[in-house]
This record gives sequence, structure tokens and C-alpha cells, in this order.
Amino acid sequence: QVQLVESGGGLVQAGGSLRLSCAASGRTYAMAWFRQAPGKEREFVAAISWSGRNIYYAESVKGRFTISRDNTKNTVYLQMNSLKPEDTAVYYCAAGGTLGSGSSAWDYWGQGTQVTVSS
Repeated sequence: QVQLVESGGGLVQAGGSLRLSCAASGRTYAMAWFRQAPGKEREFVAAISWSGRNIYYAESVKGRFTISRDNTKNTVYLQMNSLKPEDTAVYYCAAGGTLGSGSSAWDYWGQGTQVTVSS
């Protein structure tokens, strides 16, 4: 059983930046970030392999968001730049899945952290 704890969410103006962190209680392999806005389905944001060599992004965040990891700390990060109001959502960290798979294929989830971008 892997426990995931996210941090780093908050309120930021459009064009600003935030860095999310997700600390895992044990070794994980592929990890990912998803987000869910009110009234919408949970959507994929970014994913990274254990080695960090394989990275995937949703088209909507390419060029603005960067996923990375520090395996010595069992932590994955999501650096979010040039934030837009449409990025407002609860952001969830996930582990135990396969790169490129949808939310239903990931076994472990954090509690989520709120990101609000004001216009």
C-alpha cells in the first residue's frame, strides 16, 4: 500500500506559477498528476516513468507545466507556469499505474490539492 500526500496548491493570479509536490510513503514506479474541475471529469495532466526518461503531458499544459521526480525523496513535482483560469481544479497525484493510461488504471491516489487561478 502506497500513501500519497500532495502539497503546494493555492490561489494565484493568471500568468503566475505554482509548484506542487507529492510525497510517496514508499517506492513507486510511474507517477502522474490528474486534475478535476467542478462539474467535470478527472483528466490527465502529466506522467513520468521511474527513470524520468519517459514523460507525457496533456496538450493543454504542454510548454507550461513540467513534471519531475526525486527518487531519493520518493517525491514527484509539478511546476506550473503561465497559469490560466481554466487550470483551476483539484490536482491529484497518482501512482501504481501505467504511463499513458486513464485515471481508472491508477491504483493509488492522494487527497488532492486545490489550485485556483484568478483572472
